[in-house]
Amino acid sequence: MSRNGDRMSNPDVGRAGGPVERDIEQAITALKKGAHLLKYGRRGKPKFCPFRLSNDESILIWFSGKEEKHLKLSHVSRIISGQRTPIFQRYPRPEKEYQSFSLIYNDRSLDLICKDKEEAEVWFSGLKALISRGHQRKWRTESRSDGISSGATSPRTYTRRSSPLNSPFGSGDSMQKDGAGQLRLHSPYDSPPKNGLDKAFSDVILYAVPPKGFFPSDPATASVHSISSGGSDGMHGHMKGMGVDAFRVSLSSAVSSSSQGSGHDDGDALGDVFMWGEGTGDGIIGGGPYKLCGGRHAALVTKQGEIFSWGEESGGRLGHGVDSDVLHPKLIDALGNTNIELVACGEYHSCAVTLSGDLYTWGEGHFGLLGHGNEVSHWVPKRVNGPLEGIHVSSISCGPWHTAVVTSAGQLFTFGDGTFGVLGHGDRESVSKPREVESLKGLRTVRAACGVWHTAAVVEVMVGSSSSSNCSSGKLFTWGDGDKGRLGHGDKESKLVPTCVAALVEPNFCQVACGHSMTVALTTSGHIYTMGSPVYGQLGNPQADGKLPSRVEGKLGKSFVEEIACGAYHVAVLTSRTEVYTWGKGANGRLGHGDADDRNSPTLVEALKDKQVKSIACGTNFTAAICLHKWVSGVDQSMCSGCRLPFNFKRKRHNCYNCGLVFCHSCSSKKSLRASMAPNPNKPYRVCDNCFSKLKKAMETDTSFIHL
Repeated sequence: MSRNGDRMSNPDVGRAGGPVERDIEQAITALKKGAHLLKYGRRGKPKFCPFRLSNDESILIWFSGKEEKHLKLSHVSRIISGQRTPIFQRYPRPEKEYQSFSLIYNDRSLDLICKDKEEAEVWFSGLKALISRGHQRKWRTESRSDGISSGATSPRTYTRRSSPLNSPFGSGDSMQKDGAGQLRLHSPYDSPPKNGLDKAFSDVILYAVPPKGFFPSDPATASVHSISSGGSDGMHGHMKGMGVDAFRVSLSSAVSSSSQGSGHDDGDALGDVFMWGEGTGDGIIGGGPYKLCGGRHAALVTKQGEIFSWGEESGGRLGHGVDSDVLHPKLIDALGNTNIELVACGEYHSCAVTLSGDLYTWGEGHFGLLGHGNEVSHWVPKRVNGPLEGIHVSSISCGPWHTAVVTSAGQLFTFGDGTFGVLGHGDRESVSKPREVESLKGLRTVRAACGVWHTAAVVEVMVGSSSSSNCSSGKLFTWGDGDKGRLGHGDKESKLVPTCVAALVEPNFCQVACGHSMTVALTTSGHIYTMGSPVYGQLGNPQADGKLPSRVEGKLGKSFVEEIACGAYHVAVLTSRTEVYTWGKGANGRLGHGDADDRNSPTLVEALKDKQVKSIACGTNFTAAICLHKWVSGVDQSMCSGCRLPFNFKRKRHNCYNCGLVFCHSCSSKKSLRASMAPNPNKPYRVCDNCFSKLKKAMETDTSFIHL
């Protein structure tokens, strides 16, 4: 994983120097992902165009039809907010004053309107920072040539002093200082204040059912969308009472690939996190790019080493230090200056590992769940010391009531509730501090996974008949509650210490995952073995009874599986061809097949076929996938974003006035009030079918809305 040189010299120091620098960095990353903006021109009516920032941050790129156009930011003299240019006066929209800005270059202007205030803040802040940075670089060059010292205006000092977050639209009432003098920006629509532009960087699209088209095949759909589409905060009301949610979170920062992934390094490639499955009654969700078991909260780590969490607060498991739910990914401030590498969530607690291998835990402390030697709950992350002092942690796994820690030296430590012998210490006692599993001393543990009341691990064992032919091979060990055959030993007896699964002594294992009553293991040859309860088809083999391990084949027979993930009763796998297969319990659409049906054999997730999936993860009742971000191209503008059919003389192109994407008439035949980019929100404008449903739900649940 690539890191900045300054971070490598001090691996636990965060990349961002403070909230201002962090917000600017995230804004620039959001600009690289792009968005559909309403562009004013010297001729004709305003048009929707996909805009994005080039990877080297020097050029603004957009498409007008199939034609790609550019504007070098070095040619931009200034950026101004509002609608103050002559071009804007041709079709004035005063109600969108705070969503508008202009880039002035030479004797011309590029005039744009964003979908909402949040998006406008991101674009204005990011562009202003880049333009100011370019001017500063030019000034420093000129100063050097004149023999003038420029030390007083270093890039960091200049950025802090002339930050675009200092009221980007000239409105002083949007800023607030807390007791420490730290600037905080109010998000639009009178929502609670959030740190910088946090909310603008993590927006959520919700649908009533996980539809087949939930992952639109148009790569342009990775642009940021707002949860409050239509200029209202009524989407929060829409989220309430929904029994089934399918949603997508698009992050401004590139997401680190999972530590259990294929190991590909895509450098600075940006990533999108897609999530589907069960949402709670108030729209609070669970999931993330690592092995997250929390059913009602989530955490994720970005490539910059920052950790975000959101969901339902209970016992401090979100790590924000306050007893309130969080609807959107929010930076854990206590770890803001720490370089985080891994994260894992249990039902009641969360864990994180730094780049230097330190373990932090937070949440409920019952039964020693946090590993601090007591049962005290912690509402902010606290470093675990004791037996782990000076030891480098390489991976972690959380069950509801216990945690397993693997060190870089191959040691296995467990702590928490010891019921059924789940900790592997030869008894059923709880342990409040990390304790090494004695029976595995001298062996190298590669990976561990926690179920509810059982644990599994891949352990390297020397094999061979003579010293000359000895080599290590990963063997599967399980222990804890043996009910329903989840341990793979052919009986239902509990095991108090790690016990090698005798039926699987031949394969060489590399990964393992645990569900509620099943165990899933992956071999180095890309094959999957399952054991445990077959009740929802989660074993992936229609003939398996779960008493002994069985190999999963079917549609996976000729595929090489690189990564596995396990929810309570479902499984997801990622193949070397970046295909995602799921099976098991289908309630709430957690399998991603557009329905709630169970599957007893691997089934390809068709909605992800056009995505380059990097990693997968499962929560209790949901699934997540990290996909590399795809740029919009002229080809994408020549076909419908819905049905993917090409535009021609009969099939005309239309823009959705809510998301800005291009659709044919059949896929955008409806009109709706309060479309985010409509000239008049009180008049109906053309929107795509998905946006129509979303806006309709929002208006139905918004009691303040009056049909005009």
